[in-house]
Parts: sequence; structure tokens; C-alpha cells
Amino acid sequence: MNTKITTAAGGLALLATMSVVTSAQEPPTQIMVRSQEAFLAAGNDMVARITMKLINKAGKERLRDLTMLRRDLEIGNQKYFMYFHQPADVRAMTFMVWKYPGRDDDRWVFVPAIKLVRRIAADDSRSSFVGSDFTYDDISGRDIELDRHTLLKEEAVGGTPCYVIESVPTSGSASEYGRKLSWIAKDSWLPLKEEYYDRRAQLARVFTADEVQTIGGHPTVMRRTMRDVKRAHRTEVAFESVRYDVGLTEALFAERYLREPPAEWIR
Repeated sequence: MNTKITTAAGGLALLATMSVVTSAQEPPTQIMVRSQEAFLAAGNDMVARITMKLINKAGKERLRDLTMLRRDLEIGNQKYFMYFHQPADVRAMTFMVWKYPGRDDDRWVFVPAIKLVRRIAADDSRSSFVGSDFTYDDISGRDIELDRHTLLKEEAVGGTPCYVIESVPTSGSASEYGRKLSWIAKDSWLPLKEEYYDRRAQLARVFTADEVQTIGGHPTVMRRTMRDVKRAHRTEVAFESVRYDVGLTEALFAERYLREPPAEWIR
């Protein structure tokens, strides 16, 4: 399997110059590089059916049902395609990302109600993804070198030993958060918990990995939750029918498929 890490030149250079060492010796930036690869770039490609439940503080639920396709290309480059099955108001909506290391990603959305393909501006990367508590950046990952990473301590989550990493935006990098804390599992490199703090150091969002399974040899977060602490709102996500290394071609991620999705993959 080719090495695929969603990060920019800083993280890539670190990977190239460092040999594999024991987990106790891993520097914090390397831990985040490994974590992002495990979480967002396992296998050469992936297909999954995904259910999102958007739950407000009164307990009222809204549903999002979609299929996600992902293909990894050369180091740091990825392509995502998502097709929404329901509810009716978003059915047949599609979303595509071309992710690049070291520069802004390209993002498009097709809105079937008005038959329009719209390009999503780079500034919208921190906006809500289809009304959920996840952002566009959460879906495809924030470039590693945009933050300064520090190992604070080691601490278990649900009995699993983890590194606790603090990530603070570097000077000049755009972020609505002042810092993020990540609990990275030592065995799988998956993020088991994340806390996002705003510029006033107030807790804003909390991510949890609620269920992890090994699929095709890849530890995979099958159930995850993002909570908006301030709004008392949360989004619960369940991955189903996850398949890796199915042979997705790069041609499937062309703009023309936003209007005419590849039927064999989005059923």
C-alpha cells in the first residue's frame, strides 16, 4: 500500500527524514501525522454508507443518509465524493472534495432543487457540513502544518492508552478555535476524543469515537459523535458497509459526476 498522509510539506518532510521508532519516542507532530493517516486515509480507497443524526437539545432528530467514496492519490492528495439518499430535501445532492497538501482544497456541491453546481469557497471550510456539528474541515482533515503540536501527557480513554496532544493554530493560519486537544490511541493511532476550545478558551465542541472495529485490517471508527457544547446540539454518525481497496478510479471524481453520480457505487 502506498503511503498516504493528508498533510502538507512540513509533515511530509518529517515523515521522510525520520525512521520508525517506538511509540514512546514519537514526537507530537509525527503522532498527528500518523493519526490523520489512520483516521482519514486507511487503505488506497474506501466506500461506506453513512447515517448522520442531528439532535437538538429537545431531543428532536433530523436524518442524513449518504454514501461516501474516497480515493487516495500521491502523498497528501485525496478525492472525496458524497451522495445524499435522504431526507427528501437533500436527496440526490452531491458533494466533492479534491484535497491537496499545502494549499486550499477544491470543493463543489450540486444542489438538485436548482440544478446548480456551486464551488465552495476556501473560507467556508470551517462552516457546518450539511447542518451538522461537523465542519467541512472535519470531513477531509485540516493540514497538519497549520497547527503547532505539543504532547501534554498520556491518559487512557475507555481503558485505551492515549497520547494527549494540544494543537494551536500557527500565526497567520485561519481557525475559529484557539486550541484543540486530541486523545490519540497508542495502538491504532485513531483519535478517540477531541476537545475544541474557542478563542476565549471556552470549550466549544467535543468529538468522541464511540465504536471502533477492524475492517479489512484497518481500525475504523464506525460510530462517532460531535457535540456542540454551547448549543447543546450533537451529531451522531454511523458508518455501515465499509469497504477498503475496492478499486475506485480517479475518473469517478470528475465534476460531471456531481450531476450524474456513478450508480454502481452509490446504490
